[in-house]
Formats: sequence, structure tokens, C-alpha cells
Amino acid sequence: MSRRAVEWTGPAADWAVVAFGVFLFWISASHPSLMPVWGPWDFSPLIYLATALTLLWFFRGVALAPPQERPTVWRRAVFVIGLLLAYAVLQTRFEYWSQHMFFLNRIQHVMMHHLSPFLIALSWVGGSVKRGMPRWARRMVESRLAGAAIHVLQQPLLAAFLFVGSFAFWLIPAIHFRAMIDARLYALMNWSMVLDGILFWCLVLDPRPKPPARVSFGGRIALSLGVMFPQILLGAIIVFSVRDLYPYYNLCGRIFPSISALDDQQLGGLIIWIPPAMMSVAGMLVVVNAMRLNDESMARTDRNAAALAAASRSWTGL
Repeated sequence: MSRRAVEWTGPAADWAVVAFGVFLFWISASHPSLMPVWGPWDFSPLIYLATALTLLWFFRGVALAPPQERPTVWRRAVFVIGLLLAYAVLQTRFEYWSQHMFFLNRIQHVMMHHLSPFLIALSWVGGSVKRGMPRWARRMVESRLAGAAIHVLQQPLLAAFLFVGSFAFWLIPAIHFRAMIDARLYALMNWSMVLDGILFWCLVLDPRPKPPARVSFGGRIALSLGVMFPQILLGAIIVFSVRDLYPYYNLCGRIFPSISALDDQQLGGLIIWIPPAMMSVAGMLVVVNAMRLNDESMARTDRNAAALAAASRSWTGL
């Protein structure tokens, strides 16, 4: 597809996404039984637009890019999978299930805060998404205000504190109960999980050396491992608790009544304990590999420079 054709279809495609969202809203409100399994059981315009427009802008940005600047196939696949995982746990029937079992709620949060942002950051396709944005959206993400906010939130120690703190904050029993019965707090909880996860993992999984990356490779390894231990402790506290910390799930009714409150809570604690720790180790391995690739690139550059210098001396006699 030519550049002119892609640009011409841009606004039309954006409006088509909006129109399809209106259709989904109508279906979910008027004929929910007709909603396909991938459709939203409780339609959220913001989540739908964030998912659908980001996908559209990504594929448009890839089409607009020169072939040598396009992300590899595996990076494209990882980005799409990461984005769709977040959509799946936030908009499909899984979101309903997660409101009726504590361990399913923990799976939802691990997906939102760890796995989905991890894959999105690993793909490192932000340039493609930005290239595919309409001008108004590109101006917003390139504004001084957005840059200043990201600069502050990605300060290494603050980023680690927010990553662990936001995960733990919504698990404080009284706050968790209130968030689960208040639609506005529930939406804030979910958005804070996704956005904070993306900010943290983009900081850690930046494949570039410092500079231009914010943190050195060693610092990123420390960040990835540093957030692991508080989450292990949090999971252990919930696993070994002898009382029901989250009575909301008894009040709303569990979809698996054969699982007791304490068993549900222990499963949830194990999900807090083990998968996030595995993600931290995976993050460390990704950073180590990026450091290896950077060292190999620098060594290759040095060898090429030495060979060029030797050839120059043989030609000039100097």
C-alpha cells in the first residue's frame, strides 16, 4: 500500500473504529445474548477505544514506515498478544468471573500489571504506534506535559515504588472491598494497573544502552529483581492468613461454590507470589540479553574501526 493511500484511509479508518464501538455498545445494552464470546460483557468505551485505536495506529504506522524501520514479525506478534490479553481480562466474560472469585481477580491483575505490559514493552513498537497516530494524538503524546509526567513517573526508585505500591494498595482489604463495589474506583484500579505496568516495564525492558535509555543495564536488572521480593512477601501474607481477608467475594457469591473462602484466598496468594516473581526473573534475562547484544555490537564496531585504520595505514604508508 502506498503512503498516500494509507494517509487517505487514516481518518476514515478512525471513524470506522468509533462507529463499530457504537454498534458494540448498542448490542451490549439492547441484545446482550447476541454478543460474541470475544465481545464486551459490560461495554467500556474507553477500554474499547484504547485497544482498537492503538491496534489501528500500530498497523498504520507499520505500513507507513520504510521497510528497514518496520518492527520484526515477532515484535509485532508480541505487541498484539500483549494488547489483546489486557482486553480479554478487562472486557470479555472473564471480567465478570474475576468479580466473583478472588483467585480469578488476581489472575486478572497479574495480566493487567505484569504479563500484558511486559509483552507490550518487550515489543518496543512505540515508534510505530506514534507514526500511525493522527496529528492531534501525536501532538498530545509529544507535548511537554506528557513528557514531563513520564519523566517523573519513570524515575527509577519512584517507578519501582509505584509498581509495587499500586499492586499492594488495591489489596488492602478495606480498599479492595470498596473498589469492588464502586464502579468509579473499580475503573481507576484497573487503569492504574495497566498504565503503571506499561510505564515500569518500558523503563526496564528498554533495549538501548544508557544513554539514550534512562537507566543502565545493571540498574534495570536491579529494578526487575528489586520489585520481586515485596510481591513475594505480599503473596505469602495472604497465603498464610487464617481468616478471610476479602469478604466481598462471599457477599457477591462465588462462581465456584465448592472452593471455600480460605482456599480461594490461598490460590490468590500463590498467584501474587509466584507469577510476578517469574516475570521479574524473565525481565532480568531480557535485560541481560540486551546487554549482551549491545556489547557484541560495540565489539563489532571496534573491529571494523580497527580494520579500517589498518587499511588506511597500508594505503597511505603512515
